[in-house]
Amino acid sequence: MTAAATRSIDWDSLVAALGEIEIIRDPVQVARLSKDYYSYSPLLRADLDDKVADLVVRPANEAEVMKAAAVCVQHRVPVTIRGAGTGNYGQCVPLRGGVVLDLTKLQAVKWVKPGMARVEAGVKLAALDKQTREMGWEIRMAPSTYRTATIGGFIGGGSGGIGSITYGQLRDRGNLLALRVVTMEDEPQVIELRGDDVYKVAHAWGTNGIITELEIPLGPAYPWTELVATFPDFMTAARFGQALGDADGIVKKLICICAAPISDYFAALRTMIPVGSHCALLMVAEPCLEPFGELLKEFGGTICYQKSAQESGKGVAIGEFTWNHTTLHARSVDPSLTYLQTLFPADKDLKLVEHMYHHFGDEVMMHLEFIRVNGVVLPAALQLVRYTTADRLYEIIHYHEDNGAFIANPHTYIIEDGGRKVMDPAQMQFKAMVDPYGLLNPGKIRAWEQQQ
Repeated sequence: MTAAATRSIDWDSLVAALGEIEIIRDPVQVARLSKDYYSYSPLLRADLDDKVADLVVRPANEAEVMKAAAVCVQHRVPVTIRGAGTGNYGQCVPLRGGVVLDLTKLQAVKWVKPGMARVEAGVKLAALDKQTREMGWEIRMAPSTYRTATIGGFIGGGSGGIGSITYGQLRDRGNLLALRVVTMEDEPQVIELRGDDVYKVAHAWGTNGIITELEIPLGPAYPWTELVATFPDFMTAARFGQALGDADGIVKKLICICAAPISDYFAALRTMIPVGSHCALLMVAEPCLEPFGELLKEFGGTICYQKSAQESGKGVAIGEFTWNHTTLHARSVDPSLTYLQTLFPADKDLKLVEHMYHHFGDEVMMHLEFIRVNGVVLPAALQLVRYTTADRLYEIIHYHEDNGAFIANPHTYIIEDGGRKVMDPAQMQFKAMVDPYGLLNPGKIRAWEQQQ
């Protein structure tokens, strides 16, 4: 169905059929709830700025989700699922109008046990963490949008984040235990997925099932100290990041390395970080601060900011200057900036990182996030790019790929063209079963469009 086709739908009839479910029809609110942070990309702005839903449906529980699904299937209306809208790729932008299904009212924490939690999709990560930490546990990983992001949106569109230096990525077996999914069939049903079956829906952008509940593992809740350390040059900072990542005896949650002048964009930290610094933004367990200090000394680092775990939750949160918040802060100063998403190969010497740093200079400012991939610590990067033209942006992307770096292209709304490269056959088969009319987030999967 095209966006033009949705104009022929009897929207008043559809709204009446939804009964008591909350409906938003105000054009300003509908437009706002049809967007995410795709504006990071000048290419996506051109593609998506004019895309908007016809209305927003905001169910309060799973029963209302099922009712909304049934009504939308009956009217053959496209449905785009939304959490807090903190993603960057247009995942929750409706390409063909229709309904945005906002799940932020599904906020029940079903239960919390040692090492595990069962929650509804609209639960905010920070709210869940607050509750689980009272029992000595915390969520394993979170995006930099931790305070506002919902767990359903994170599982549907995220890949990792703060905590990935220890626990790897969401796709790694064991980081997601179960999903409860509402289908988009003529008679919608609820399906519980467990074990490896969860990956039929996880990180599929809401294209093959409406996640209503999740069961996730938790990690031990350490008292985290937040730190910023400066270094005499970028590669020393980067090699410190690698060494800290490899130091198994030092418990850490975040290793973010920023080349100058990136930290100059951090307005709230300007009085703490010297201008023009190459720096590391870190979260280290308090019991590990002494060995951490020895490692830092070895690399000539200097601490310029430190907040104890007791002070955490007050004022500045260091994690909100890392991952894609780094991009957010930089763009708030210079909106012409955009970014890349790069996975560098495992290499203790960081030779390819060093090459790219010198090759592109200030045009591509190096920002590394160290993560664990298949048991190996390596640098992912969300470099800041001084954007000039689309052609030049793709020259930069191709140069990275030609030299052995993996680019998860953040400038496309097509799943296969981003980090996937190909669509998971199991996800395609599951979509054919649970969304036979292709109503869920249409236009985002090239393979699906080609087979219709």
